[in-house]
Amino acid sequence: MPADPTDARVTDPFRFDYESPVLRCGRDSAAGLADELAAHGLERALVVTGRTVGTTADVVNPVREGLGDRLAAVFAETTPEKRLATAAAGVAALRDVDADCIVALGGGSSLDVAKQVSVLAARVRAAEADGEAVEEVIAAAGREFQETGTLAVPDEGLVPIVAVPTTLAGADVSHVAGMTATPDNGLVTEPTSGGIADSGLMPVAVVADPTLVATTPDRVLAASAMNGFDKGIETLYAATATPVTDATAMRGLSLFREGLLAFGAGERDDWVFDALVRGCTLVQYGISRPDEGTLSVIHAFGHGLTRTYDVQQGAAHAVVAPHVLRYLFEQCDARRDLLARAFDVADAEDAASAVVDAVAEVRDALDLPTRLRDVDGPERSAFPAVAEHVLADSFMSNAPPGLDPTPADIEDVLAAAW
Repeated sequence: MPADPTDARVTDPFRFDYESPVLRCGRDSAAGLADELAAHGLERALVVTGRTVGTTADVVNPVREGLGDRLAAVFAETTPEKRLATAAAGVAALRDVDADCIVALGGGSSLDVAKQVSVLAARVRAAEADGEAVEEVIAAAGREFQETGTLAVPDEGLVPIVAVPTTLAGADVSHVAGMTATPDNGLVTEPTSGGIADSGLMPVAVVADPTLVATTPDRVLAASAMNGFDKGIETLYAATATPVTDATAMRGLSLFREGLLAFGAGERDDWVFDALVRGCTLVQYGISRPDEGTLSVIHAFGHGLTRTYDVQQGAAHAVVAPHVLRYLFEQCDARRDLLARAFDVADAEDAASAVVDAVAEVRDALDLPTRLRDVDGPERSAFPAVAEHVLADSFMSNAPPGLDPTPADIEDVLAAAW
């Protein structure tokens, strides 16, 4: 199917400013961690990971062995909440062992905390040079986060990060991170959520090893996959799409979909995890750039639900993605033909319906929730408030051309998902 000549993203000049990490992808690639650190001039790594991963031998031991003498210590304290207080403890651990880099092992939460550690460690180092106490630096960070929802990222001194993902959320090839804080740790006086973003927080390398991903429990992998899968979808229809990201997202979605359908059908052969990891890696390429990104409407819905309700991100995406896509296709083109090609349904009479059905097929194969009422989300009476959060989300600025969403539109999508 030829490219749409009316699509300015095909015909107009474009600028693609991107500094990709080294991508090391393949079975048993964790065995090359020491070599990867050496290539970047790094000597001592603090492994930042979650409590479960940090005590699961099949996951942490290959990383320990791969690092060899370059392993300084394991900090296994991250949680899905991505607490600023956890990052503060991580800074203490980093300094205790004199580590000069971080290996973030696990899902998006561990990588987000690792980025927080990198920022806080750089701020501590700079403040110490001026004679300021470490405790005051951390306390000041808490006050700043509560006031602004973010932290200023220093221009110098960030601790390099090597990401070793074990889920399929697609958070590793990115320079953004979410974070939260609660009063019980003393850093804030009220619950606070937000994030940090800076091109300096892009990992210097991503080591994507299918053998590690295969150790993750099926239910965790399935939920994370929907988040990563939607990154590829949005990268195609976002207003900020480029021919470069078109290419990587289309190939990534094709591999991802094939692997997810097989995974959902119970297949666990090596090729399934190879396809999943390669697909997840490719859909992330170029989505997080210094001047713009490609996450868009589906992720804005996800944030509107997960920031105000106890809904897991992957479950939120599973519920809303088909309904969001149906809404987009009713309002604008949203590059339905390109998505249809990625999902191998280009011959369908109605490309828009075929794409929605293809996404729903993946969700259903993974046995993920299909209705908002079945997850810990809002009641219908709260839809207006959720719609405000969705419309205010920064990712809405990447909505596809021709879309002009209203609060009533967002509420209608939520009602359809209910």
